[in-house]
Amino acid sequence: MDGSDYYIPAAALAVALAFKLPGMVRDWRDPLLRSVCALLVLGACTFFFAAPPTIGEVNRITGVPNISAPLVYCILSAFSASCLILLVNWRGGPPEETRRESLRWIAGYSAVVVALIALFLLGDAPVERLRDLDTYYANTPYMREMIVLYLIAHSVAAVAMTVLCWSWSTRVHGWLRGGLTVIVCGSLFNLAYGVTKFAAVFARWAGVDWDGLSSVLAPPLASVGALLSAIGFILPLVGQRLSDQWHAWRTYRRLGPLWRELRAAAPPGTPTVRISFFSPVELRVTQRESDIHDRLLQLDPYFDRELRATVYEESLAAGADGHQARAAGDAAMVAGALRARAADPDGEIISSAQTYTTEAAEGPRDLVRISLALRQSPVVAAARTRAVRSESGTP
Repeated sequence: MDGSDYYIPAAALAVALAFKLPGMVRDWRDPLLRSVCALLVLGACTFFFAAPPTIGEVNRITGVPNISAPLVYCILSAFSASCLILLVNWRGGPPEETRRESLRWIAGYSAVVVALIALFLLGDAPVERLRDLDTYYANTPYMREMIVLYLIAHSVAAVAMTVLCWSWSTRVHGWLRGGLTVIVCGSLFNLAYGVTKFAAVFARWAGVDWDGLSSVLAPPLASVGALLSAIGFILPLVGQRLSDQWHAWRTYRRLGPLWRELRAAAPPGTPTVRISFFSPVELRVTQRESDIHDRLLQLDPYFDRELRATVYEESLAAGADGHQARAAGDAAMVAGALRARAADPDGEIISSAQTYTTEAAEGPRDLVRISLALRQSPVVAAARTRAVRSESGTP
């Protein structure tokens, strides 16, 4: 009995907790983050203290046979409560209503914990049982009630989680829906754990030996259920973060063609801000957008609005939608301005009072379209070719 089937999920939850602790330290006032960390701590503790080697050691240290039983049952009840409280905070709503609902779950499961301790103290369990305490003492006064109470509390939480998460998952999408679906699966495993435990206890009451359901089948169900529930709660948080990172890097990369062309055409001595390679990608995107806007402002006197309008119409005629056509028009105008600026090294063109305020350049998404159009649009490429031929006098 090395307890690996308990210690492995406990270690997995501890690793997940280690990833969340830095965020907890930075923003410890966030109730959602506190709830996630509490769930991971209680989940890891449940498996650690439920492992037969730990049960035997706790009993030996305290000198009380089976003292681990109420300890594990109390931690399991607290874990069930933490799942429900996290779901309440995750779902959101008016702060006062969220707080009241959380306090109701806390009060209910606190009463369960007190009752579990009282029933154990009233009961008589002199024979140490490491794996089959539930069935061994299924007919013992007070111990019987303690066992039934913790199973009811655990099953109520499993049913509530299944119903609430399934109902919620039908109204949301993306990572949140995926996380809720995983939680539903975990709750079903937790419910199956309660059913098998109840079946074994009821069998004892009927004089039948179904102890294998409790000691062999139920523990793996609990392990899978707790892991799936924890993963389900963490998945939307981690998934959304990874998704945001991916979109930020994608935006950063797509802005590259426009940023490089503008940087290459910048006058000598133009100040630049260097960003560390290890800087957050969001900061790198912001800096790149800022550089682009600064360079566009410097090019404003060289913008040919007629060229933009011509390329816009040509793009529409080629089948582009309005956004793509506007981006192509702006890209052609930028390319033309870069050529005009290169032909005016001394900056003799008098700057107008206008700034770059085209409709397609009001946000980063439009800058991305302009950058893509510079590299990919055949209409922009054709406009560039015409301009080069015109400047060189080639027919």
